[in-house]
Amino acid sequence: MNLKGYDELNSLEIDTLQEIGSIGTGNAATALSQLLNCEVRITTPEVRIMGYNEAIEWIGGAEEITAGVLVRLGGKINGIMLAVQKLDFVNQVLQSMMDMQVEDYIGLGEMERSALIEVGNIMISTFINALSGLADLEIDLTVPAFTVDMQGAIMAVPMAEYGGQSDYIMTIGGNFLCNGNQVPCRLLLSPDIRSLNFLLGKLGVSDGE
Repeated sequence: MNLKGYDELNSLEIDTLQEIGSIGTGNAATALSQLLNCEVRITTPEVRIMGYNEAIEWIGGAEEITAGVLVRLGGKINGIMLAVQKLDFVNQVLQSMMDMQVEDYIGLGEMERSALIEVGNIMISTFINALSGLADLEIDLTVPAFTVDMQGAIMAVPMAEYGGQSDYIMTIGGNFLCNGNQVPCRLLLSPDIRSLNFLLGKLGVSDGE
């Protein structure tokens, strides 16, 4: 039976998504190791199905300013993936790539933004590549978009596009470890409901569509 919303996922389906989260974030950490020229590891990621408001609080609250790299998914799977880049993460990236840090997001120039877009895009694309391999399907990705805004405003994008289908979103969280520093990593994946059913079918844990 096809799901009508994320809240209908059973334990087997959630465990399967957890495994995807572990493999996808592991691949992202390996890719970041090469880019940042340091060993990057990630703690065991936590995959949760949350309401939008709960997800906003989980990444720090609606009014907290953060950076976000947003990529749209197309092809067999339609949806959005968002990499949330808090200031500690931003400075870890900038220190490794450019030997500099910023006091706040206002200090980000064009070069710094380009570096953060590259990192966010690599995290997302390597995650999606792992998902594509596991499900044996092709997923198209758009050019990444970068924004600095209150987290409530950033989260308004998936809410506006998919909030009519479901009040829930899949969140993937863990901590990256680089050069002895631990920085939080937050990824949000929101395939539409048709795509979620199709994906679970391809993974063999649902009848799909």
